[in-house]
Amino acid sequence: MNMKLLKGHKVSLCSHSTTEEDILIRKLLLMHDPDGRWLDSELLLHAVEKIMLYASTSEVVVPKSKNNISNIEVIGLSSQEPLGYTIKRISCKILCILSGEGDLHSRTMGLFDLLENYRWDAKVVLVLAAFATRYGEFCLLMQLYPHNPLAALLAKLKQLPSDLWPLKPLFKALSLLMKTMVDVANCIIQFEALPHSDIQLDHEALLVTKSHIYLAVYWVTRSTLTCFSQITDFRIMKQKYSDSTVIAAWELSSLACRLNRICCVLRQQVDLCHQEMERKMHEKLLNLFYENHLDNQEVLRMLFALKGDLPFKDCSSHAKLGVSALKNKIVMLLISKPELLTFEELHSLVQQTFDHPLNDKLEDSYKIVWVPLPSSDTWTEAEETSFNFQSNSLPWYSVRKPRLIGSAVVKNIQEQWNYKGEPLIVVLDSNGKVTHSNAFDMVMIWGPKAYPFSASKEAELWKDEKLAMQLMVDDIDPLLAHWFEEGRNLCIYGSDNIEWVQEFNAKMEELKQAGVQLEMVYVGCSNFSEHVKDIMSTIPCPLSIPKLHFFWLRIRSMRRSKLRLGKTSSSDYVLEELVALLDINDNKGWAVIGSGTSKYSIKLQGSQIMECLNKFPEWKENVEKLGLIPTIRIAFEPPLARPCNHSYEVPFAQVEGLVEGTVFCEICKYPMKKFVVYE
Repeated sequence: MNMKLLKGHKVSLCSHSTTEEDILIRKLLLMHDPDGRWLDSELLLHAVEKIMLYASTSEVVVPKSKNNISNIEVIGLSSQEPLGYTIKRISCKILCILSGEGDLHSRTMGLFDLLENYRWDAKVVLVLAAFATRYGEFCLLMQLYPHNPLAALLAKLKQLPSDLWPLKPLFKALSLLMKTMVDVANCIIQFEALPHSDIQLDHEALLVTKSHIYLAVYWVTRSTLTCFSQITDFRIMKQKYSDSTVIAAWELSSLACRLNRICCVLRQQVDLCHQEMERKMHEKLLNLFYENHLDNQEVLRMLFALKGDLPFKDCSSHAKLGVSALKNKIVMLLISKPELLTFEELHSLVQQTFDHPLNDKLEDSYKIVWVPLPSSDTWTEAEETSFNFQSNSLPWYSVRKPRLIGSAVVKNIQEQWNYKGEPLIVVLDSNGKVTHSNAFDMVMIWGPKAYPFSASKEAELWKDEKLAMQLMVDDIDPLLAHWFEEGRNLCIYGSDNIEWVQEFNAKMEELKQAGVQLEMVYVGCSNFSEHVKDIMSTIPCPLSIPKLHFFWLRIRSMRRSKLRLGKTSSSDYVLEELVALLDINDNKGWAVIGSGTSKYSIKLQGSQIMECLNKFPEWKENVEKLGLIPTIRIAFEPPLARPCNHSYEVPFAQVEGLVEGTVFCEICKYPMKKFVVYE
């Protein structure tokens, strides 16, 4: 059968093991022939614990959340046998073994033939699930017995005892044994979950631990057969409660003691292996993203595929995916809490990626993978529920089993990428190298225009970017984009003071009636309040509430992006304007006026605005000649004490139709004197 495995195990036998244990381990290895199938043992064991919990009380227990057993899957089977059928088959096999002849050891070994294709953790958990199912059915029947006629009739037909009080010592010993077997199973699951194929442990420590695991699996399986036998013998026990109960309870307690000793030694060995694995894994991850790779497969496998061959899922189609699905693509790791983002942030992020018009041209070049991390070392039921809901409704990829992400990986994300709970997007190029440690704000500002989402691309995008009107409201709404294409003047304004908003609109209407072409866009305020909704119901507003949120999310992203690049308000005009915009008193009101053809805009706030608008008769004659924004600037802002001395060479061909026009300084924004230079 598996002679190669047995041959390699010759040196793995513990120095303190007995000859009988050596022989037993050899026999177990001969009956172990895993075929690659993978079972979510941890989730199935959790279900077993719940069954035993509900079975041990006569009170009605309302679960806090659903135990979604349908999520437990067996991957790698050619026939895809349902899990329930597998558990039923094991249960029937055990009953057949118990009805046959032979000692308990022989019967135990007979069960390993049925389990030969499973890994060691799956063997243990499947056997425990078979017992928990049968025991749960018995307890459910006995709990319903006093109140349900059907249960009473079934109990009589099965000749079950009507009074379970004399059997209390037996149930107590059974409960203790089950708890110990679950503890042993947890140790085995922890060991099997270690990334053995990618990180090599100390050879001797590894083989010693495996030997303890083989013996532990044997004794859990043997103890399960004993538990089955005790339940089957209930009809005999009722005739002679005292002797039978004492003997049965003593037998179960003895097994619990033996397994407890095995568990203590095994836990110590697994902890040592885990510590060594974490240390080596952390060391490897430190350099992994900066080494040269042929593709991104090794990096993605180290991060996500150590505990499963299909670590991802397409949230739209629910298809299970391997790391090969991301080969030769730029991978954007969206790292966040299981709650992901607020509704407004999530809506905006989808709009800037999946729903963006440019995404159709780039969707095969990059993929977003959601990587949810819990707020503590363990997942809460609320976090599980949130992840299950959101991962089934997102347009991206997601890690299928985020609770299986290794602690070393989580530690690396926290330390190397400075993850503190706020969402971030780490970008890996097609070779698995980190090109941006947080492109979240970059995506929120430019969307697919920022492809390939590297740090150098972010710096390049900001290089010639001014805080023009188009940058502030770009991609928020198709109507605004249309106005920009036509070169219209736009006025973006905000406040949560309804009286100010109405007065401001009335003044702006006077400008429009006088022939000034101007479109009004209300964006609420940075600290969104209920007053904003009331204001929107009283004025024309082309933007919906989600798009108002999107506007402010982008403004905040712009500020963070600038700060990340090392800019300061004193040295960067754009950052200075962003900070000022976010710090404006929402009650006083503010306005920014610009156009789709201008790189500049003018910002006014509070009483400045009304003062400027009241002077409209004085400066309206210059609008047609200079344009709205330069006219307001010249009329309202104080003249320069002296010329700024900035100069620009403007090739004649580029301004052939604007020889009589006005050119404005890109730094001080004032009209420039024109000189003609001949070559």
